Order: sequence, then structure tokens, then C-alpha cells
Amino acid sequence: MANTHEEWLQQLTTESLGKQESFMNHIADRMKRPRVVEKPNHPFKGAPAFWKDFQWGVEERVTQFTEIFRSAGGHVEHMEGMAQAKSFIIDKAQALGAKYVLMNNEPELTAFNLEEALTDAQVTVWNSVPGENWKARSAEADFGIVMADYAAACTGSVTVLSSKDKGRSVSLLPTVLFVIIPIERLKTRLGEALINFDQVGRESLPAGIHFISGPSRSADIENDLTIGVHGPGVVYALIVGKLSDGDV
Repeated sequence: MANTHEEWLQQLTTESLGKQESFMNHIADRMKRPRVVEKPNHPFKGAPAFWKDFQWGVEERVTQFTEIFRSAGGHVEHMEGMAQAKSFIIDKAQALGAKYVLMNNEPELTAFNLEEALTDAQVTVWNSVPGENWKARSAEADFGIVMADYAAACTGSVTVLSSKDKGRSVSLLPTVLFVIIPIERLKTRLGEALINFDQVGRESLPAGIHFISGPSRSADIENDLTIGVHGPGVVYALIVGKLSDGDV
């Protein structure tokens, strides 16, 4: 019998490992083959070289992203400038009768001056009022507007990071979500976004990393597909920029 707490923990560990060994030996015996006790060799790590080098041109990225995102139930619009993106959001707000619009605190979005254009709606910038319950404001919002940090054409997904100025709730709780994607942030592969998180290191990772591939889709209740249960039911991806390969 163990005399100290440390001895008792060591005894439990030994008993647990013994049971594990017995269990694995029993499985090997039933399968009539010896146990594999050495770590398997993994000569390759990560994506193969041909995939790391694979690239689409700008037009192909837009085409592929649009096809995949729409197939998941999302909406995609391409426009050459931010002025068109602003007009698109204003038109949708007026057509749908949006009463509460919430957007992240980013220069590209605050430059829209939606407060002046949407006189019938309350337009609020995330974390602009100290002490406000921003999660509740997000849940009440008709429209949420965010900038994409990255987007991947091959998966039809958008990456949105969160911080004190970029609330995760803005992309997760409003009824309708608008994600503005500067065309230079639309990459071919998801790995082109993920590599950035490896490079900054664990200590510098953002508070949240969110991958959005269309509206909320839930099928965990009697396998019945339902849209908008755990997030926005309508998602617009607005790709902004000219279709020119250039240096993109």
C-alpha cells in the first residue's frame, strides 16, 4: 500500500499501463499477428511539393471560389472597388429593411460612413462604446460586416481573425453576414493562409481564427439540414478588386 501521495499516483499509473498493455496484447492475439511496438516511419511531412507549388491565376481563383462558395449556399459578388461594395450593402439594407447594422472596427469599413447612408438603421462599430454588451448587440443585428483576412479558392472558404477591434460575434451572430474580400487576399490554397499562423508563433496568435464557407448548416437533429441555426443564415462574399494577375 502506498505511503505517500506521490507513491499512490505512481501505483495508479503502473496499474493503468499494465491494463493498457494487456488490452493491446489481447487485440493482437485476436487478430493473430504480432503487435507493432515501434513508431512507424513518416518520411513525408505536410503537403507534397507539387501541391505547395500549385497556383491559379486571379481569374481562376475568383471563378473557383465563387463556384464552391455558392455550392454551399453562399452568395458571391465581384466588384472592382470598395465604392461598389458599399453601394451593394446599402441596397441590400434598404431592400431587406435592416434596422441594426454592426461592423468591425476596421478602416476600410468605417470609411463607408454607413451611418449617413442608412438613416433608417442603427449602425454601430464593434467595441466603440465602453461597457457595451457587444455579444448581445451582435445577436440583435440584422447585418454583420467584416473584412476577410484571407480566403482560399480551392476550399471556397474565408478566414476572419478576431481581436479587440474585430469581434468574432460580428461574423457569427447577425442574421445576414457580409464578408469583404480584397482580391489580393484571395489565395489558391488554404495552406497559404495557415502558414502565416505558423510563422507568428503560438504567443502571437490572434484571439480567434474563423473559417467561413457559407451560411450556417446544421444536420445534427434527426439528420434534417437546417440553415441559420448556429450562425448567419445568409452570407455574402464580396470580392473587391480588378481581375488582373499583376503581382497578386
